[in-house]
Amino acid sequence: MSTAANPVQQFEDEKETNIKAVGNDSALLGSCWKFLEDSAKYNYTYNFQWLGRPIIQLPQDMVAMQELIWQVKPDLVIEMGIAHGGSLILSASMLAMLDYCEAVEKGEVLDPKASKRKVLGVDIDIRSHNREAIEQHPVSHLIDMIEGSSIEDDVIEQVKGYAEGYKNILVVLDSNHTHDHVLAELEAYAPLVSSGSYCIVFDTAIEDMPESMYQNRPWNKTDNPKTAVWEYLKTHPEFEIDKSIEHKLLLTVAPDGYLKRK
Repeated sequence: MSTAANPVQQFEDEKETNIKAVGNDSALLGSCWKFLEDSAKYNYTYNFQWLGRPIIQLPQDMVAMQELIWQVKPDLVIEMGIAHGGSLILSASMLAMLDYCEAVEKGEVLDPKASKRKVLGVDIDIRSHNREAIEQHPVSHLIDMIEGSSIEDDVIEQVKGYAEGYKNILVVLDSNHTHDHVLAELEAYAPLVSSGSYCIVFDTAIEDMPESMYQNRPWNKTDNPKTAVWEYLKTHPEFEIDKSIEHKLLLTVAPDGYLKRK
Protein backbone atom coordinates (compact mmCIF):
# COMPACT_ATOMS: atom_id res chain seq x y z
CA MET A 1 0.00 0.00 0.00
CA SER A 2 1.43 3.40 -0.91
CA THR A 3 1.99 6.11 1.68
CA ALA A 4 -0.71 8.23 0.05
CA ALA A 5 -3.24 5.42 0.54
CA ASN A 6 -2.14 4.67 4.09
CA PRO A 7 -3.45 7.34 6.48
CA VAL A 8 -1.59 5.88 9.46
CA GLN A 9 1.77 6.10 7.71
CA GLN A 10 0.87 9.51 6.33
CA PHE A 11 0.21 10.76 9.87
CA GLU A 12 3.54 9.34 11.08
CA ASP A 13 5.41 10.91 8.16
CA GLU A 14 3.86 14.29 8.85
CA LYS A 15 4.73 14.01 12.53
CA GLU A 16 8.35 13.16 11.72
CA THR A 17 8.59 16.13 9.36
CA ASN A 18 7.22 18.47 12.02
CA ILE A 19 9.59 17.15 14.69
CA LYS A 20 12.60 17.66 12.43
CA ALA A 21 11.44 21.19 11.64
CA VAL A 22 11.23 22.07 15.32
CA GLY A 23 14.97 21.38 15.67
CA ASN A 24 15.66 24.18 13.19
CA ASP A 25 13.28 26.73 14.73
CA SER A 26 15.65 28.70 16.93
CA ALA A 27 12.99 31.23 17.94
CA LEU A 28 10.61 28.53 19.17
CA LEU A 29 13.38 26.68 21.00
CA GLY A 30 14.49 29.94 22.56
CA SER A 31 11.01 30.63 23.89
CA CYS A 32 10.92 27.16 25.43
CA TRP A 33 14.22 27.75 27.21
CA LYS A 34 12.88 31.06 28.45
CA PHE A 35 9.88 29.25 29.93
CA LEU A 36 12.09 26.69 31.63
CA GLU A 37 14.28 29.42 33.11
CA ASP A 38 11.38 31.58 34.27
CA SER A 39 9.35 28.70 35.72
CA ALA A 40 12.31 27.11 37.52
CA LYS A 41 12.40 29.86 40.15
CA TYR A 42 8.94 28.69 41.21
CA ASN A 43 9.99 24.99 41.32
CA TYR A 44 7.55 24.27 38.50
CA THR A 45 8.58 20.62 38.24
CA TYR A 46 7.49 20.04 41.85
CA ASN A 47 3.83 20.62 40.97
CA PHE A 48 2.98 17.20 39.53
CA GLN A 49 2.15 13.68 40.67
CA TRP A 50 1.91 10.26 39.11
CA LEU A 51 -0.83 8.10 40.64
CA GLY A 52 -0.65 10.07 43.86
CA ARG A 53 3.13 10.40 44.35
CA PRO A 54 5.16 13.58 43.67
CA ILE A 55 7.32 13.00 40.61
CA ILE A 56 9.39 16.23 40.26
CA GLN A 57 9.46 16.18 36.47
CA LEU A 58 8.19 18.20 33.55
CA PRO A 59 4.93 16.77 32.20
CA GLN A 60 6.62 16.45 28.79
CA ASP A 61 9.33 14.18 30.20
CA MET A 62 6.67 12.13 31.96
CA VAL A 63 4.98 11.63 28.58
CA ALA A 64 8.32 10.67 27.03
CA MET A 65 8.89 8.06 29.73
CA GLN A 66 5.55 6.35 29.14
CA GLU A 67 6.11 6.41 25.37
CA LEU A 68 9.56 4.85 25.69
CA ILE A 69 8.44 2.16 28.14
CA TRP A 70 5.59 1.24 25.80
CA GLN A 71 8.00 1.22 22.85
CA VAL A 72 10.85 -0.69 24.49
CA LYS A 73 8.68 -2.98 26.65
CA PRO A 74 11.41 -3.54 29.25
CA ASP A 75 11.27 -6.31 31.78
CA LEU A 76 13.49 -4.25 34.11
CA VAL A 77 13.70 -0.49 34.67
CA ILE A 78 16.64 0.65 36.82
CA GLU A 79 16.39 4.15 38.31
CA MET A 80 19.08 6.10 40.14
CA GLY A 81 17.35 8.58 42.44
CA ILE A 82 14.05 7.96 44.21
CA ALA A 83 13.02 11.15 46.10
CA HIS A 84 9.24 10.88 46.70
CA GLY A 85 8.91 7.84 44.46
CA GLY A 86 6.77 9.26 41.67
CA SER A 87 9.11 8.13 38.91
CA LEU A 88 9.23 4.59 40.32
CA ILE A 89 5.44 4.56 40.40
CA LEU A 90 5.25 5.81 36.81
CA SER A 91 7.58 3.08 35.57
CA ALA A 92 5.85 0.39 37.63
CA SER A 93 2.40 1.44 36.43
CA MET A 94 3.57 1.21 32.83
CA LEU A 95 5.03 -2.26 33.45
CA ALA A 96 1.70 -3.26 34.98
CA MET A 97 -0.04 -1.99 31.85
CA LEU A 98 2.32 -4.02 29.67
CA ASP A 99 1.47 -7.12 31.70
CA TYR A 100 -2.24 -6.43 31.38
CA CYS A 101 -2.12 -5.89 27.61
CA GLU A 102 -0.05 -9.03 27.07
CA ALA A 103 -2.53 -11.04 29.12
CA VAL A 104 -5.45 -9.67 27.08
CA GLU A 105 -3.70 -10.50 23.81
CA LYS A 106 -3.12 -14.07 25.01
CA GLY A 107 -6.64 -14.42 26.39
CA GLU A 108 -5.26 -15.09 29.86
CA VAL A 109 -6.36 -13.96 33.32
CA LEU A 110 -3.78 -11.54 34.73
CA ASP A 111 -2.15 -12.40 38.04
CA PRO A 112 -0.39 -9.13 39.02
CA LYS A 113 1.73 -10.83 41.68
CA ALA A 114 3.15 -13.21 39.07
CA SER A 115 4.72 -10.46 36.97
CA LYS A 116 8.34 -11.00 35.99
CA ARG A 117 8.81 -7.30 35.32
CA LYS A 118 10.42 -5.07 37.94
CA VAL A 119 11.51 -1.54 38.74
CA LEU A 120 14.67 -1.19 40.83
CA GLY A 121 15.25 2.16 42.53
CA VAL A 122 18.52 3.26 44.14
CA ASP A 123 18.98 6.26 46.44
CA ILE A 124 21.57 7.28 48.99
CA ASP A 125 18.81 8.32 51.40
CA ILE A 126 15.37 6.74 51.15
CA ARG A 127 13.42 8.70 53.71
CA SER A 128 11.09 6.64 55.84
CA HIS A 129 7.88 8.46 54.89
CA ASN A 130 8.68 8.06 51.19
CA ARG A 131 9.59 4.39 51.56
CA GLU A 132 6.34 3.76 53.45
CA ALA A 133 4.25 5.51 50.79
CA ILE A 134 5.95 3.59 47.97
CA GLU A 135 5.59 0.24 49.75
CA GLN A 136 1.88 0.90 50.36
CA HIS A 137 1.15 1.84 46.75
CA PRO A 138 -0.93 -0.60 44.64
CA VAL A 139 2.00 -1.14 42.21
CA SER A 140 4.56 -1.72 44.97
CA HIS A 141 4.78 -5.43 44.10
CA LEU A 142 6.68 -4.37 40.99
CA ILE A 143 9.21 -2.23 42.90
CA ASP A 144 12.38 -3.03 44.81
CA MET A 145 14.73 -0.48 46.36
CA ILE A 146 18.38 -0.30 47.38
CA GLU A 147 19.64 2.36 49.80
CA GLY A 148 23.20 3.54 49.20
CA SER A 149 25.33 5.62 46.88
CA SER A 150 24.79 4.59 43.27
CA ILE A 151 28.53 4.80 42.55
CA GLU A 152 29.75 2.71 45.50
CA ASP A 153 31.18 -0.65 44.49
CA ASP A 154 28.86 -2.71 46.68
CA VAL A 155 25.75 -0.96 45.33
CA ILE A 156 26.95 -1.36 41.75
CA GLU A 157 27.46 -5.08 42.38
CA GLN A 158 23.99 -5.38 43.94
CA VAL A 159 22.38 -3.73 40.91
CA LYS A 160 24.33 -5.87 38.45
CA GLY A 161 23.39 -9.00 40.36
CA TYR A 162 19.73 -7.95 40.40
CA ALA A 163 19.83 -7.36 36.64
CA GLU A 164 21.06 -10.88 35.86
CA GLY A 165 18.45 -12.83 33.96
CA TYR A 166 16.68 -9.78 32.59
CA LYS A 167 16.87 -9.42 28.83
CA ASN A 168 15.35 -6.01 28.13
CA ILE A 169 16.61 -3.24 30.43
CA LEU A 170 16.01 0.52 30.50
CA VAL A 171 18.08 2.78 32.79
CA VAL A 172 17.25 6.21 34.26
CA LEU A 173 19.89 8.41 35.93
CA ASP A 174 18.47 11.15 38.18
CA SER A 175 20.45 11.35 41.41
CA ASN A 176 23.52 13.51 42.15
CA HIS A 177 23.94 15.80 39.12
CA THR A 178 27.70 16.49 39.22
CA HIS A 179 29.81 15.57 36.20
CA ASP A 180 31.92 12.98 38.01
CA HIS A 181 28.95 11.29 39.67
CA VAL A 182 26.90 10.98 36.48
CA LEU A 183 29.91 9.83 34.48
CA ALA A 184 30.54 7.11 37.08
CA GLU A 185 26.87 6.08 36.85
CA LEU A 186 27.10 5.92 33.07
CA GLU A 187 30.19 3.74 33.24
CA ALA A 188 28.52 1.44 35.77
CA TYR A 189 24.96 1.16 34.46
CA ALA A 190 24.77 2.14 30.79
CA PRO A 191 26.31 -1.23 29.79
CA LEU A 192 23.21 -2.90 31.28
CA VAL A 193 20.97 -1.19 28.70
CA SER A 194 19.67 -3.52 26.02
CA SER A 195 20.08 -2.88 22.30
CA GLY A 196 17.24 -0.64 21.14
CA SER A 197 16.55 0.55 24.69
CA TYR A 198 17.56 3.78 26.41
CA CYS A 199 19.71 5.24 29.14
CA ILE A 200 17.91 8.43 30.12
CA VAL A 201 20.04 11.08 31.83
CA PHE A 202 17.89 13.74 33.47
CA ASP A 203 18.79 17.35 34.32
CA THR A 204 21.25 17.79 31.48
CA ALA A 205 19.51 21.18 31.14
CA ILE A 206 21.73 22.47 33.95
CA GLU A 207 24.38 23.18 31.31
CA ASP A 208 22.00 25.54 29.50
CA MET A 209 20.66 27.45 32.50
CA PRO A 210 22.13 30.61 34.10
CA GLU A 211 24.92 29.92 36.59
CA SER A 212 23.06 31.90 39.23
CA MET A 213 20.42 29.17 39.46
CA TYR A 214 22.77 26.68 41.12
CA GLN A 215 24.73 28.74 43.65
CA ASN A 216 23.80 26.39 46.48
CA ARG A 217 24.39 23.19 44.55
CA PRO A 218 27.55 21.17 43.84
CA TRP A 219 26.76 21.20 40.10
CA ASN A 220 26.72 24.05 37.60
CA LYS A 221 27.75 24.90 34.04
CA THR A 222 30.70 22.71 32.90
CA ASP A 223 29.97 20.32 35.81
CA ASN A 224 26.66 18.54 35.28
CA PRO A 225 24.90 15.58 33.62
CA LYS A 226 25.22 16.99 30.08
CA THR A 227 28.99 17.37 30.32
CA ALA A 228 29.11 13.79 31.64
CA VAL A 229 27.06 12.57 28.67
CA TRP A 230 29.35 14.33 26.22
CA GLU A 231 32.41 12.80 27.89
CA TYR A 232 30.90 9.30 27.97
CA LEU A 233 29.89 9.33 24.32
CA LYS A 234 33.48 10.06 23.23
CA THR A 235 34.39 6.45 23.98
CA HIS A 236 31.02 4.69 23.71
CA PRO A 237 29.80 4.75 20.10
CA GLU A 238 27.23 2.09 20.94
CA PHE A 239 25.06 4.95 22.26
CA GLU A 240 23.68 7.91 20.37
CA ILE A 241 21.62 10.93 21.42
CA ASP A 242 18.03 10.63 20.21
CA LYS A 243 17.45 14.29 19.38
CA SER A 244 13.98 13.54 18.02
CA ILE A 245 12.67 13.14 21.56
CA GLU A 246 13.71 16.57 22.81
CA HIS A 247 12.55 18.18 19.56
CA LYS A 248 9.18 16.51 19.98
CA LEU A 249 8.85 17.54 23.61
CA LEU A 250 10.10 21.14 23.19
CA LEU A 251 10.16 21.42 26.99
CA THR A 252 12.53 18.92 28.61
CA VAL A 253 15.03 18.80 31.46
CA ALA A 254 17.00 16.21 29.46
CA PRO A 255 18.40 17.80 26.27
CA ASP A 256 21.07 15.42 24.92
CA GLY A 257 19.97 13.08 27.71
CA TYR A 258 17.88 10.51 25.83
CA LEU A 259 20.60 8.02 24.89
CA LYS A 260 19.61 5.13 22.65
CA ARG A 261 21.70 1.99 22.48
CA LYS A 262 22.26 0.81 18.92
